Amino acid sequence: MKNRIFIKVASIVLMTFGLNAYGQNIEVTDPYVMVKDVASKTFARIKREKQQINENPEILRAIMKEELLPHVDYKFSAFKVLGKYVTKAEKEQLQEFVVVFREYLVTTYAVAMGYYDDQTVEFEPASDFDDERSVTVRAIVKDGKRPDIKIAFKVRKDRKTNEWKAYDMVAEGISMLSSKQSEFETILRQQGIDKVIELMREKIDQPISLEKKEAA
Repeated sequence: MKNRIFIKVASIVLMTFGLNAYGQNIEVTDPYVMVKDVASKTFARIKREKQQINENPEILRAIMKEELLPHVDYKFSAFKVLGKYVTKAEKEQLQEFVVVFREYLVTTYAVAMGYYDDQTVEFEPASDFDDERSVTVRAIVKDGKRPDIKIAFKVRKDRKTNEWKAYDMVAEGISMLSSKQSEFETILRQQGIDKVIELMREKIDQPISLEKKEAA
């Protein structure tokens, strides 16, 4: 249930920004602008390739890899999900987990694109981040007659490049990373990291399909 909520919220966020983002450069030194720019550019490309996507939804994977993934710190996210089990895994297992987790995120967001249904997102004003290494970018999803949804993006600054990248999303107080930690914790404890990798691969291997909207 939590996963479905995150998928829907992720699709709303990615799909409700400016339509004039084609060709724009991403501002990676400002976390607040970066989040908006990435969503806007991703949406613009999906709009341009709508017909091709309808014919072949797998195109969404390529869009996620090329537009979204460069601005996600998937390695940091993967290690956060593993938590204490990072120190219990072999080096080769960790490397494989990060690679598979990267594709798992791509699949998750590609699937999310089938849930958009004309919602809007309003961001809260930016705060001073000059001395910060981690920032929370907050927003509110407005969906007509339904209650507003509070969301937040956790972004961190790379010490080497000074670029900001996202590593977590929080919807109504529930962290995506914490949710994944809870989902995988028992499996990691009882069956190990290889089993989690297997389950993620099963998810990745499933074809992308577009969500059919219910009639009004």
